[in-house]
Formats: sequence, C-alpha cells, structure tokens
Amino acid sequence: MSSVCVEEDEAQWSCIGSASELSQKRCRLMHSSLGYRSDVCLFYVKGQFFAMDARCSHSGGPLCEGDIEEADGALKVFCPWHDYDFDLKTGKSGSSLQQRVYEVKLEDGNVYVKHASQLSLQPFPVDHKP
Repeated sequence: MSSVCVEEDEAQWSCIGSASELSQKRCRLMHSSLGYRSDVCLFYVKGQFFAMDARCSHSGGPLCEGDIEEADGALKVFCPWHDYDFDLKTGKSGSSLQQRVYEVKLEDGNVYVKHASQLSLQPFPVDHKP
C-alpha cells in the first residue's frame, strides 16, 4: 500500500505489535503522539492489514466502529455516523471524500505502520504542567 499525503521524510515506521495478536480483531485504534486527530485505525480483513486515519474525513466519525464489507469489488469501511464508505487500500470513497491511508509491513512476525508520528495501542501520557 502507498501513503497518501504523508511526506516520506516525515514518516517513520512504528512497531504496533505481533501479527498473531493483532489479527484477532478486525480493527484496532492506534493512538498518535500528535493527538487524537492523528489517530489511525489498523484493520485486519481477509488476511491483510490496512491502516487509515481513524476519523472520517466527512464529520470525524469513528471508523474503527464502522462496518467492513466488500462492495464494488473492494474492501470498504462504512462510517457509523453517515454511512460514507472508504476503500481500505486507497482511502477513496464513492463520494468525493478521501481518507489518508498508510503503508503497513510485516517483519519478523510484527506489524509496522508508517506514519508522521509515533503510534501506540495505548494512549500517550498527557504532560501536566503545574
């Protein structure tokens, strides 16, 4: 898969976890060190991993909670808020909307996602200033 709208020199690979563990759920939310607007969904469908922005480009709906179906010959996630669909590979919608997608690689049994920030299955701590 190729990245859309992420410059190569900005992106870095984040190890998300073991493929055997991550393949147990269809979708996992990956938290971004840049904040919730940069969070990413990691989908596992039909033996493949896909990654795209977690918030729908229409109104910010939670795509990790959306249904995943095969439609028009492609695997798509449907936003639970307004039913917009996005191709898991390309991020393209049946409308003019576009979701950003990210490269995913498997290496030594682990899943890596290329993103402009660090990604984690656990939220990043918030620095509290006195």
